[in-house]
Amino acid sequence: MNKIDLTPLYRSSIGFDRFGSLLDTALRADRSSAGYPPYNIEVIEENRYAIVIAVSGFSQDELQLQVENGVLSVRGNKAGDDREHTYLYQGIASRSFERKFNLADYIEVFDADLSNGLLTIHLIKEIPEAMKPKTIAIKSSDATIEQTLEKDQAA
Repeated sequence: MNKIDLTPLYRSSIGFDRFGSLLDTALRADRSSAGYPPYNIEVIEENRYAIVIAVSGFSQDELQLQVENGVLSVRGNKAGDDREHTYLYQGIASRSFERKFNLADYIEVFDADLSNGLLTIHLIKEIPEAMKPKTIAIKSSDATIEQTLEKDQAA
């Protein structure tokens, strides 16, 4: 099993401890179902994304989306078919699945739609006003002394 030492990163960065666990999870991921169902991740605009998952054969009732602790889970529970089939070749997968996506900070799922066998999940990155860059005015100690003197003289 691969192990990555992130100690140099932690020496000069603060708050990236989640990054290490993301890498560990990615390295330990079960590769047996890694290709099902196939999906795309698109950048729509600077702060807008879409995950498009091929879910042909699944109805809206058989799909479930859930976000918990920064992880988007997409589940498809295929209802059992009561009919017996005799296949010469069966190439269309119709099994249940669970696909998980780790979401970065401030990424929110705001919409999802199912059309033509594709489930499209719309995401947006909304940075809170408190987290946006702001300019801090630098005061001169000379200006502070002058303001204090002016106040004292006025009194």
